[in-house]
Amino acid sequence: MTRYAMIMAGGSGTRLWPMSRRDRPKQLLPLFHGRSLLDLSAARIAPLVPVGNLLICTAERFRAQVKSALPGLLDDQIFGEPEGRDTLNAIGLTAAVLAKRDPGAIFAVLTADHLITPEGRFRDTIARGFALVEANPERLVTFSVNPANPATEYGYVERGEAIAGIEGAFRVRRFVEKPDDSKARAYIDSGRYGWNSGMFVFSAAGFLRAAQRLKPQAHAGLMEIARSWGTSSQEEALRRIYPTLPRISVDFAIMEPASTSPDFEVCTVRMDVNWIDVGSWPSFGATLAPDAEGNRSNCETVHVGSHGVLAVSDDPAHTIATIGCEDLIIVHTRDATLIVHAAHAQRVKDAANAAREELR
Repeated sequence: MTRYAMIMAGGSGTRLWPMSRRDRPKQLLPLFHGRSLLDLSAARIAPLVPVGNLLICTAERFRAQVKSALPGLLDDQIFGEPEGRDTLNAIGLTAAVLAKRDPGAIFAVLTADHLITPEGRFRDTIARGFALVEANPERLVTFSVNPANPATEYGYVERGEAIAGIEGAFRVRRFVEKPDDSKARAYIDSGRYGWNSGMFVFSAAGFLRAAQRLKPQAHAGLMEIARSWGTSSQEEALRRIYPTLPRISVDFAIMEPASTSPDFEVCTVRMDVNWIDVGSWPSFGATLAPDAEGNRSNCETVHVGSHGVLAVSDDPAHTIATIGCEDLIIVHTRDATLIVHAAHAQRVKDAANAAREELR
């Protein structure tokens, strides 16, 4: 069996507007000392999976930017979606193409949304996921992050009985959707739950068999695309069929129904890492060191009597100055500037959607 990794990198990231745009997605922004989330994600898995076995699933319109961010990738390592059809189809397309190229393929599904440390512990955990599937290619494996707090913005995975021989591996008892605060606290107190990471390991053939059972319409379309892959009709089939596939997440389509069926073995591996979902300006701010007044920035700043200000610029030499401000987020780009109170950060996407077309 051969190990592969696929990074999902198709999201637009409207909560990181005005830096993230329709044609400049968040996973490609050089926010981390000149490096992007995609670059960091690829580097994180590199010691475990050869660069030739790394795949990126993204929007076709981002292909050139992905190649620029990861110059060692070949064209056939980038799966360009003609339009987003959620994670079932991103993963299913990868499985279908890999099964055609390499019937013994096993692949990790990773995201380009997170900062994860320590990286060695992350790779050790992914390796245990690979081992679970190598022992039984029908297993469907996810990873549950040890929760740092009773977060209500994540789904949770409840662990069942331990799996002998693989440290930190368990049967999945159930998946639960984003809870309210009291339920989240009860989950943490029980010691049986972890955050649903959105990362997986599957065998290509095993995933396709599960999709055929649980989402036959999607499976049929994906297999038709796979039959044309590598031929002169590949692009035509992809553009014609892919947009017709049912838009649904892999959790709803495969993982959740499989976890309640005796016909499937759904497993989870505990992931004891620092896991930051960089999906909003406050979460990005959490990656920056604060000054004595709790102000954070990635650029030159002058603060006079200000507290809890996050200042971000796409030009590190640009200076942002504040006087007497508290709990503000200021994001400067060459053609748009965002100023929002931190308490309303979740409404940034409303501004992105209301901006004129060329700024969206």
